[in-house]
Amino acid sequence: MPYRKINIWQTIDWTTISIYLIMVIFGWFSIYGASYNYDQTSMFDFSGRAGQQMVWIITAVVLAFIILLIEADWYDVFAYWIYALIILLLIVTIFIAPDIKGSRSWLVLGPIRLQPAEFAKYATALAIAKMMNKYKFQLSVPKNFSKVLGLIFLPMLLILMQQETGSALVYLAFFMILYREGMTGSILLIGFSMIIYFVLGIKFDEAMWGKTSASMFLVTFIAALTTVIMTNYYRKERKDTYYLNVVSSVIAVLTVIVLMFYPDKLFDLSWVTLSCLILICGYLFFLFIKNRYRNYLLIGLFGLFSLGFMYSVDFVFDKILEPHQQTRIKVSLGIIDDPGGAGYNVNQSKIAIGSGGFAGKGFLNGTQTKLKYVPEQDTDFIFCTVGEEQGFLGTIAVVSLFVILILRIIYLAERQKVTFNRVYGYAVGGVLFFHFAINIGMVIGITPVIGIPLPFFSYGGSSLWGFTILLFIFLRLDASRTERL
Repeated sequence: MPYRKINIWQTIDWTTISIYLIMVIFGWFSIYGASYNYDQTSMFDFSGRAGQQMVWIITAVVLAFIILLIEADWYDVFAYWIYALIILLLIVTIFIAPDIKGSRSWLVLGPIRLQPAEFAKYATALAIAKMMNKYKFQLSVPKNFSKVLGLIFLPMLLILMQQETGSALVYLAFFMILYREGMTGSILLIGFSMIIYFVLGIKFDEAMWGKTSASMFLVTFIAALTTVIMTNYYRKERKDTYYLNVVSSVIAVLTVIVLMFYPDKLFDLSWVTLSCLILICGYLFFLFIKNRYRNYLLIGLFGLFSLGFMYSVDFVFDKILEPHQQTRIKVSLGIIDDPGGAGYNVNQSKIAIGSGGFAGKGFLNGTQTKLKYVPEQDTDFIFCTVGEEQGFLGTIAVVSLFVILILRIIYLAERQKVTFNRVYGYAVGGVLFFHFAINIGMVIGITPVIGIPLPFFSYGGSSLWGFTILLFIFLRLDASRTERL
């Protein structure tokens, strides 16, 4: 295909670069505010966090400039090689990285510490984009779908082996790409259902409504309801679901009425919903054999999967998760109140944000941050510094910057003429959204504390470099979109 040379400085998206620079500078000031003490008064003091971050910012800008100078096709040609190199680095890290706060994810090179997991995000995005850019690639083909899942789960598994659960969970953001490129919404529904089942199973594990087990009733009721709704949506013929709808509706209404008005008079009603779910699955298997319609089989398997997952929640929570992770989840769900232990960070963070009021206390005037009440306040909890010093107005400004940046990336991704560029663009948007939503969520106490940075704001060279590479590769790809004639 013929090409025409372009001047990338004319086609580069300067709007996105401007947002990036604003966020990085805002983050630098926030880091200075979070780490400021009276013995160290200069932002340019290299012994302090702000001075060190300035070095990372300068090197990140240089790195971004180099990325823009590289030919766009280079990222496509060497995508698998970059992925393989990062995978090798992740494997090596497991064995040679020192134990730092219970994690073996940092490579120590003299005075420099690098976290390979931060660089694995763009490498994974490139590999996925290259695979999905193949001629006549269809995500609906099971073999292709399995290959893409392998690219996602391999680094995720290696990062889990480094005891970095938060960084590993970020890879779930890549499912945004798959949904955009044709993955059935049923996969997302299954993932969302797993989260709901897990939360309900833990939240109401010991709760009883009269003689009824709250967790078992809620999970089986929701699973049965979801199964019936999916059956109606994907049904082959209307008559297939007529009796299913009538019987299910009658049983559901009677069960809720009895539970509300006569909870102590009967047995555990969760066994009723459990039996209904099993009968619904059996009926769906019968319809599959009768009509040879695959959707009935898949929906029935979803119902059985829901049952299996419900009974596995306790095992996963008690046997797989670490004690500190269990405590964090219980604190986030309001099961326990531990303001002096696992809930200390979040509690102090909310105090700091709340004390900022509408306009904030002013730059360097935050008492919570100055007195170091919030641990990790210049890294994972940097958002609380913004809230205390800049108040509601500052937090809205930060949230707005992220929303504008993510929407801008989606817009740029949609205008791409090449699948490789579009897929990679959605990967960038997905990763940034996941970090943004979860980090701010954990700082204000609505999501568990999993220890992931706020992009472009949190202190750290690996984080800043990783996000800069991730973003500017896409900007380089976007700048070259008009090269092909």
